[in-house]
Amino acid sequence: MRLRDKVAVITGAASGFGKGIAELFVNEGAKIVVADLNGEGARSVAENIGDQAVAVQCDVARKADVQSMIETAVSSFGGLDILVNNAGATHKNKSLLDVTEEEFDRIYDVNVKSIYLSTLAVVPVFKKSGGGVIINTASTGALRPRPGLTWYNSSKGAVMTMTKSMAVELAPLNIRVNALCPVMGVTGLLEDFMGKPDTAENRASFVSSIPLGRMSTPEDIAKATLFLASDEAEFITGVGLEVDGGRCV
Repeated sequence: MRLRDKVAVITGAASGFGKGIAELFVNEGAKIVVADLNGEGARSVAENIGDQAVAVQCDVARKADVQSMIETAVSSFGGLDILVNNAGATHKNKSLLDVTEEEFDRIYDVNVKSIYLSTLAVVPVFKKSGGGVIINTASTGALRPRPGLTWYNSSKGAVMTMTKSMAVELAPLNIRVNALCPVMGVTGLLEDFMGKPDTAENRASFVSSIPLGRMSTPEDIAKATLFLASDEAEFITGVGLEVDGGRCV
C-alpha cells in the first residue's frame, strides 16, 4: 500500500475525479477527508468508504470553511500529509464576451483563490510535522487553450504558475507541490466544456483530438494523483503532469 498511514484531504470529492481519487487513496491505505460543497454527496462517499473517511461540507472559496476542513483532518486522524486541491468550476463553452462577471468571479474563487486559502491553512500543519504534499488540479486548457473557454483556461494557467512558484518557495520546508493537467473527462462538467449536448456524435468530435482515442476517466486521474502523492515521487516537485492521452503533444 503506497499511502499506508497517510492522511489526505481531497476537495471536490463527492463525484467525478475527486471521488475516484478518494476511493483509490483509501485502497492504498490512506485516511481521508472527503470535502465538497455538496455536503450530502460528500457524506455518501465517506459512508461508502467507512471508518477511513470523514466528510466535510466546504466552500473552498470561504476561508472559514477551508480552515475547518484542514482542522477536521488533524482532529479526526491526528495529522495531515497530503492535500489535493481538486474542486473546480467552469463557465459554459461560449464567447469570452458572453461570460458574466458573476461567472468569472466564481471560476477564479473556486479554481484560484481556493489554492491561496488552502495553502494558508495547510502549510503551518505541514511545517509542524516536517513536510507534506500539495497537488493542484490544473487542466490541458492551461497548456493548449481552446476557444470558448478563455476565462476558465486562464484560471488554470494561474494554477500552473502558482504550483511552480509554491514548489520553489515551499521546498525548504520539505513540501512538494505538483499539478495535474487532465484532458476532458466524463464528469458533471462535460457539457459545459463541450458547449453542446452530450451526444455520441459530439463526444466523437472531441475525442478525435486525443491521440489515444478516448476521454480521461476518474481512474486515470486517481492513478496519476496517487503517484504524485506517494513516496515514489519524493524528488518530483513543480511539475504539471499531463494526463491527456497525448492531447498536449
